[in-house]
Amino acid sequence: MNTRFAQALFGSNGGFAALALRVPVGLILTAHGSQKLFAWFGGHGLEGTGQWMASIGLEPGYLMALMAGSAEFFGGLALALGLLTRPAALAVAVTMLVAIFSVHIQNGLFMANNGYEYALTLFVVSLALAIQGGGRFALDNVVLQRLGTGAAYRRPAAA
Repeated sequence: MNTRFAQALFGSNGGFAALALRVPVGLILTAHGSQKLFAWFGGHGLEGTGQWMASIGLEPGYLMALMAGSAEFFGGLALALGLLTRPAALAVAVTMLVAIFSVHIQNGLFMANNGYEYALTLFVVSLALAIQGGGRFALDNVVLQRLGTGAAYRRPAAA
């Protein structure tokens, strides 16, 4: 694997803050995706979620439910583990943008009105992780070391 590509994909300068973002957000996303995919935690599964997505114009509903649920479930697992953090965070960020603009934007900001504040928060955290990577305690570092591309974690330069 190209060293520059591997460093861009797996490297990070996120430090400890990335861990504080990755784990709770990753677990929340995993649970949220499991509602769509497996009907866990009171969710409606692929069939029910697909029907709802079709009803709001996201067609084909089943495929949209599969894509959104997979991005949330598998992306969330990847974020929690810090494995392929950047691509997982990017997939989640795109999914949250779709949720914001297809479901929540017309309801305003606040969650009490089914607004976009929560999806926006998940988008911003995902975007930050896509930019900075998984941080010091991420499996991405193990992958980089096994690829032999040098130090996986780069300490941010002092200002």
